[in-house]
Amino acid sequence: MMTQLDVFQTLADPTRRSIVEALQGGERQVNDIVQVAGVHQSGVSRHLRILQEAGFVSMRPDGQRRLYSLKPGPFQTLETWLAQYRNLWEARLDRFGDALEEKRKARNNPDTEQG
Repeated sequence: MMTQLDVFQTLADPTRRSIVEALQGGERQVNDIVQVAGVHQSGVSRHLRILQEAGFVSMRPDGQRRLYSLKPGPFQTLETWLAQYRNLWEARLDRFGDALEEKRKARNNPDTEQG
């Protein structure tokens, strides 16, 4: 349970979510992330370190550059946790859809409402 909590705590920060979104397209340098995320370089570096420590991001040196990319592990953990609740959500949506359909039928056929 602690792992899921760490995943949520890590992604709770809006700056870290912006960085994750910036990395969805693939590897990026810090300066590229700064431009996309709209955060100062020192802030991006700090949040990248947190994301790296939490296992969300990996860093690959390329000469003088450091390229950051997303790692799938924490996202798979998050997906596994969310999957437990997907059936609950889908069942509720199915019941809602059924109720809407009943209401539509009743509206189109007023004779069925007598009784």
